[in-house]
Amino acid sequence: MLSHLSIKNYTLIDDLQTGFPAGMITVTGETGAGKSIILGALKLVLGERADTKSLKNPDEKSVIEAEFHLDKHRFPPFFKENDLDFEAQTLIRREIQPSGKSRAFINDTPVTLDILQQLSSQLIDIHSQFETSDLLSEKYQLRLLDNFSGLQQTLKEYQSEYEEYIKEKKQFEQLKEKLQTGNKDFEYNQFLLNELNQIDLDKIDFPKLEEEANLMKNSEYLVQLLSESRQILEGDEVGISSQIYELNSRLSKGSQLSSELQKISERTESLKWEIQDISSEIENLLEKLEFDPLRYETVNEQINKINFLLQKHQVQKLFDLIEIKNKLETETSDFSDLEGKIKVSELRLQNLSEKLSSYSHSLHNNRLQNIPILENKILETLIRLGMEKSQIKIELSDTEKFTPFGTDQIRILFTANLGKEFQPIAKAISGGERSRVMLAIKKLMAENEDLPTLILDEIDTGVSGRIANEMGRLMSEMGKSMQLIVITHLPQIAAKGNAQFKVEKGEKSGSTFTQIRQLDDRERVEEIAQLISGESITENAVNQAKELFD
Repeated sequence: MLSHLSIKNYTLIDDLQTGFPAGMITVTGETGAGKSIILGALKLVLGERADTKSLKNPDEKSVIEAEFHLDKHRFPPFFKENDLDFEAQTLIRREIQPSGKSRAFINDTPVTLDILQQLSSQLIDIHSQFETSDLLSEKYQLRLLDNFSGLQQTLKEYQSEYEEYIKEKKQFEQLKEKLQTGNKDFEYNQFLLNELNQIDLDKIDFPKLEEEANLMKNSEYLVQLLSESRQILEGDEVGISSQIYELNSRLSKGSQLSSELQKISERTESLKWEIQDISSEIENLLEKLEFDPLRYETVNEQINKINFLLQKHQVQKLFDLIEIKNKLETETSDFSDLEGKIKVSELRLQNLSEKLSSYSHSLHNNRLQNIPILENKILETLIRLGMEKSQIKIELSDTEKFTPFGTDQIRILFTANLGKEFQPIAKAISGGERSRVMLAIKKLMAENEDLPTLILDEIDTGVSGRIANEMGRLMSEMGKSMQLIVITHLPQIAAKGNAQFKVEKGEKSGSTFTQIRQLDDRERVEEIAQLISGESITENAVNQAKELFD
């Protein structure tokens, strides 16, 4: 249940602190005192979108905190699933910065709004007088019937399968579309791949291939150069080799007589062997340069193909062509397996559809069985609230299409008078009837949804006298099994609370502010008397107020 609320720098609130007890709590206050402001702050801390216009001082952040006492058995799984520390007294905090940025915390751990909303939906339900249309939507009506029928777990299992079904259906449609539109792309990709596979790109050393082609192209010229060079080295008498040999021979004769001459001799010895090695390599190169027309044609053909592919695919390196080839292999392989994937997806869809059909059938049968009981329960409450002539009829129809709630469509039909034609409940009720019908529905939801806290914001609009008194008794009964906070202008209802709070507007230092405080027994009598008689409290009004507490 909600145990404490703290609001700072929000609209007309500088700093508001209040605790809340268990049971039925009534909240009163003049129109415009700020009840909706406090309710708005509470909605904000529960996950509603933030607005910087709500900051009282636009230069400071707004901080709203709500403390809840949580059941030690029900809530720990949620905290564990979302990696949060569970505490029996859990603090939810929302901060809105002047920049517009907002942050949410659960027990000082930052969380997303989605996680905050998931938790708050299990903690509290706020019903405003302006939210009747939501309660009368098909989604809410099915929720009412399912909760009353005890189908929460069955529906949860169905919805888990439904999510898988929707994902698989989307994938199936994407695969079919890819198959229908992909044939043309597949054929072209296959052509590109075949073209790339004509050359063994992984085994080609392209720079070496280009060098070989260049050598063969200039082989005649190179043979001439190398032959002339070898002649310079090995020519008779005037060749460099013979002269170096002669030089080395003479120097070696005197190397024993001078250390310096010995060093020179050693250098010419090295030179002699170097010249010999150069001559040998020239001879080897001359043998390699023998022109092979067939090889020359083969090498040039490979180079031309590679250059063509580089230009076609607009890349610079052989490595890039290899990457393109690998990608094409993957794409064509995936497409080749597409029909197989479609068959697998289709089979999975069929299995999921059979499961959903089974769940839907079970949901439908259970709903049908509980409809008469639910109709009677609603009518029992409406009779208590003075609508003895009311009739209600709940209809189910099969859509033959899976939805998040099965295959059923629901219509709650209503008439407030005997002999009058049934109409959809949203059209059939108005004014005080609407308030009483919504209270009857909320009572049933509260009994079957296991929600710790329910806030009813002026749900009593349009009723008075005996009916208001009966509504108060009904709410008092609800407050015995949950925390019920009722914002009201009716004295008959305000008096039924275990505790009563008053929202007031005041002025301080030229600024208007809103506050809330719990009333003691004397103040409660005065407040109820004022609700009865207006601004001037009469003795008769005080006596009537005291009677309402009996």
